[in-house]
Amino acid sequence: MDKKKTDSKDKKLQIAFYWAASCGGCEIAVLDIDEAILDVAAAADILFWPVAIDTKYKDVEAMKDNTIDVCFFNGAVRTSEQEHLANLLRKKSKILVAFGACSISGGIPGLANIASREEIFKTAYLDNPSTENPDKTIPKTSVKVKEGELTLPEFYDTVKTLDQVVDVDYYLPGCPPSPWLITDAIDAIIKNKLPPKGSVLAPMKSVCDECRFEKSEKKIKSIKRIYELDKIEDKCFLEQGVICMGPATRAGCRGKCMEGNMPCTGCGGLLPNSLDQGASMISALASILGVEGEENMTDEEVDKLIEQVKDVVGTFYKYTLPASLINRRVMK
Repeated sequence: MDKKKTDSKDKKLQIAFYWAASCGGCEIAVLDIDEAILDVAAAADILFWPVAIDTKYKDVEAMKDNTIDVCFFNGAVRTSEQEHLANLLRKKSKILVAFGACSISGGIPGLANIASREEIFKTAYLDNPSTENPDKTIPKTSVKVKEGELTLPEFYDTVKTLDQVVDVDYYLPGCPPSPWLITDAIDAIIKNKLPPKGSVLAPMKSVCDECRFEKSEKKIKSIKRIYELDKIEDKCFLEQGVICMGPATRAGCRGKCMEGNMPCTGCGGLLPNSLDQGASMISALASILGVEGEENMTDEEVDKLIEQVKDVVGTFYKYTLPASLINRRVMK
């Protein structure tokens, strides 16, 4: 038997994981695939995973280009270090996967785009009642001390998605991605059956299509938060006046939040052919606002309903602000 062919056939996949601006839940999600992790271990070697193995940046920098077969990059890009690793891992990887809501669309860290870096530092380090900072010190990229010079990555003014920084091959949505989406993606990679570049590795339908409740077209005349309900009824949350992002969110979660009596908050991201998740949801909500039997609402009634949405950005753009059409507050 040709030894060269045998070695090529038996060669394991070389994979990498990186954690940028995110909570770390995506790192845990990799382990949530349970016993399937054994199949991954049998088929692949992990070259780089800072949270789990002691590989240094210099080790990655020393690799030849395209050494890594697949890199799963989770987290948005908030600092110069994360931008450097995004470019480095793109260069060293044949396939780069935006893994989770933060890397795909900015996620929760992306809500920082409603403020500037200066406002964030002021809140965190100067005007916070729980912070003791008599010298009014804020983070700097470098500072000299008697032992030498200390450095920190630059904290950028704007949170960016991964594909706003580098070219991305595939997108695996969720906060974090569901175990079945991860195993399906890994299986497709191992069997070399990935869809065309740029594909989202999740169903094409909406969360409503996976939800145990039937869709509601019933008009509602008030908007409430979940805790304001006297009783959570076993029916569509929108029908109960609670904003549920299901109509504007890509499926793949199997409606797990709704099974736990909580509305969808939109972590699956954009639906196919949608340009802006928040705008899509606002449009869907507008179609059911009103009073049954009445065609139009007065301007005063509309204003009163809008006032009931306590946090417009946090409700409609909880995971997608950096990827939205208006991706941050306009700064002076």
